[in-house]
Amino acid sequence: MRTAPLKHALLVLALMLSAFAPSAHGEEARPTTSRRIVAIGGAVTETLYALGLEDRVVAVDTSSTYPPRALAGKPNVGYIRALSPEGVLSVGPELIIALDGAGPPDAVKVLKSAAVPFESIPEARNGEAVVANIRRIAKLAGVPERGEELAKAVESDFAALAELRGRIATPREAVFVLSASGAAPVVGGAGSSADAMFALAGIGNALRAVEGYKPAVGEAILGADPYAIVLMKDRNHALADDAIRTMPAFAGTKAVTEGHVYRIDGGYLLSFGPRTPQAARDLAAMIYPELNLPALPTRAWASAAP
Repeated sequence: MRTAPLKHALLVLALMLSAFAPSAHGEEARPTTSRRIVAIGGAVTETLYALGLEDRVVAVDTSSTYPPRALAGKPNVGYIRALSPEGVLSVGPELIIALDGAGPPDAVKVLKSAAVPFESIPEARNGEAVVANIRRIAKLAGVPERGEELAKAVESDFAALAELRGRIATPREAVFVLSASGAAPVVGGAGSSADAMFALAGIGNALRAVEGYKPAVGEAILGADPYAIVLMKDRNHALADDAIRTMPAFAGTKAVTEGHVYRIDGGYLLSFGPRTPQAARDLAAMIYPELNLPALPTRAWASAAP
């Protein structure tokens, strides 16, 4: 009788039980000299590439869309929340670095029991957390000096962003729409990554009464009357202008009637990796065009080649 994939993985990995215990977020990161790293999560991959460790990344997940050559040129272990232990281990990793939220839980449990260190990185929602994750990932990869250099540069970019944000006298309110395929659009409420990015960009969240990513009734959106609507331009989430204009939830809002509907790459906006200051600045420039906000310093990791 054929063994189910997960049971087979458990059987195989039982032979690979490790003395490595994954470190908790509060513990000091354990440096390694691992040459073969599996990166799970866009911010993890982006950081490893910014650290100059492209040659050590042996596989990525589908959310690792930046730099483009990562997903195009490395083996793909699947969606971050639908990992297969066999698929991850088949590339022969010496270290697995994954964002919190990787799953399913059974698969992560198997990976954590394997003879490969599995390190979790907390999802960042502010500048301090982004910088802390850079330092942690660099230390795990055994390049703390490079990590410190990158962290200081990103800290400088966040400081420049704060100066730009100080030019905003009256914050405008916007709604972030994750998807709108159902009866009610799914929006980014309080505590969501979109809400955190709005804060970095000096934008108010018109639907802060919503918690996380949740469907919002049309009356709530119309009542909030946001100045702008922000959408992802990714293929799986894109909405045509006509669709936005004709949806009852949006049709009568100031955002639609005055043409303040903006699109931005979802990975760029919501990954919270080293490019976060640039993404927040670009979002602010969309919402406040009259301020003519200058670009942040040019960084190699923020303009990577395909």
